[in-house]
This record gives sequence, structure tokens and C-alpha cells, in this order.
Amino acid sequence: MSHPDLRPQPHLGTDEAGKGDYFGPLVVAAAFADELALTRLPQAGVRDAKQVSEGRLWQLDKAVKQICPAFEVVIISPARYNELHARMRNLNHLLAWAHARAIENLLARVECGLAIADQFGDESYLEQSLMRRGRAIKLVQQTKAESDPAVAAASVLARAAFLRAVEKLSAEVEIALPRGATHVIPAARAVLAKGGEQLLRQVAKVHFKTTKQVLG
Repeated sequence: MSHPDLRPQPHLGTDEAGKGDYFGPLVVAAAFADELALTRLPQAGVRDAKQVSEGRLWQLDKAVKQICPAFEVVIISPARYNELHARMRNLNHLLAWAHARAIENLLARVECGLAIADQFGDESYLEQSLMRRGRAIKLVQQTKAESDPAVAAASVLARAAFLRAVEKLSAEVEIALPRGATHVIPAARAVLAKGGEQLLRQVAKVHFKTTKQVLG
């Protein structure tokens, strides 16, 4: 669903990274774009982070932070993610919680009446997760929301933060942790051999079926 009438209005956008990756955190970013930023972001080539190379991503991450200095990045470590998922038993509830935190934290610093979020499930999930500040603004959720400049900016921030976190985890366990959810079993077995299930929980989202294959 498109909302072209809303786009020129200064607003914040949110997007996530890491939800489909076995290793690494779940990251949600929110970026506030004023009227000037909404023009400058596309001019700088900012778009859906999934559509750009890693080398280009680092350039866009720097550009977004210059154009949109008001932003928020929520990083849920694998250990915390596993704890929350075990409690909530629903990835969409966890995503809603993280998106709401990013929105609320950013609204504490900027005045904004509109937020556009990449829709990941039933709209009620995010609506019900918002608190006082978030419920006072207009919230638009749409699929393929990265076509919106502020959401595209958030997607870049989230993906860059995710890649940095995976690189840091890889260095900590001294094992190269691959991205995605395929071809991850050899690395998962190496982590398991090094530190058992406890270490695996520190670097991976253990509710993935991959874990059963590794432990089996």
C-alpha cells in the first residue's frame, strides 16, 4: 500500500536486520528525516540495504548519519533475543517490541507526528507495543516500506549495525560466523565444540531449526 501524500511530511522510518540470520543479533533502527533529508537521502543513493553491496553499504551508512543525525539503533544480542523469544514465543511480538523501543527512544529526542514502519505482521502487534509517545503519533505500516526515504535510511543503519555485530561476535569466538540461515551448520558445530550449547546461545538464534540439526 502506498502513501504518497504522507511522504513530503517530516517523519521517522523504522526497519530491521538480522531476523532471518541464524548468527548475530536482531537489529531495529529508526531514522528521523525532515523535509531536506527526504530530498537528500535519495540523491545520496540511499535505498533498501538488501539491494546494495557491502562496500556500498558502509558509504551509505556514513551518508545517512550525516543527513539524518537523529536516529536510534536497538541491538538485541543473541543471548537477549533467545531470552525474549522463549518468553514471547512469537517473532512478530519480539519485532514489535524492538520497533516500538526504537520509535519511543527517538521520539524522546525529536518532535514528530508520523512514523512509517516496514510491516512484518499484523498491524496490531506494533500498535499495541507502543507506549505514550508512540501512541500520540500517526503510525503507517506497509510492505516494501523501504521505498520511503526514512525507512530506507533505517534499513541501512540496521544492516550496518548487524554486520558490525556479527564481525565482533566472530572475533570473540574466533570462528567466522556466516550470514543468512543456509551453510551455517559447520560454523554452528564449531561453536558447539568450542563452548557447548551455552556458547551457541551467545551467538545464534537457537529457535531456528538449525539448532536441532546441530544438536541432533
